[in-house]
Amino acid sequence: MHGDARIRTLGRNEAEAVLELWRVGEATPTRTDTIEDVTHMIGREHVAFLVAELEGHLVGSIMASFDGWRGHLYRLVVHPEHRRQRIGRELVIAAERALSGWGAKRVTALVEKDHDWATAFWSAAGYEQDSRMTRFVRSL
Repeated sequence: MHGDARIRTLGRNEAEAVLELWRVGEATPTRTDTIEDVTHMIGREHVAFLVAELEGHLVGSIMASFDGWRGHLYRLVVHPEHRRQRIGRELVIAAERALSGWGAKRVTALVEKDHDWATAFWSAAGYEQDSRMTRFVRSL
């Protein structure tokens, strides 16, 4: 991994910092991009909200959850100035380790298809695009 970056759990007082990382990292905003919703996910059972920290700054994030059937990966974001330095890969490895520990045998990554750098990353990480599936959403 690059420099002194370390992977750790997001702290309860860091919701604002991770939201800023997502903004800078060009993650498409959603209705759950709030301090309350981010804080709600920290420390939940079968959720690993991991970040990469470098020199006191958050430079990457990923959220892993296990629903008892399948593992899910969300919000892999690496600050643009720190991409291509293995930070994203290290985040995925840590998230996969958590999912495996909970019993996940299959993992799905939610990836924005219009972000070429993201789709290229997931392909390089050994994930296959599942052309049989499409995503349906509804806000409540």
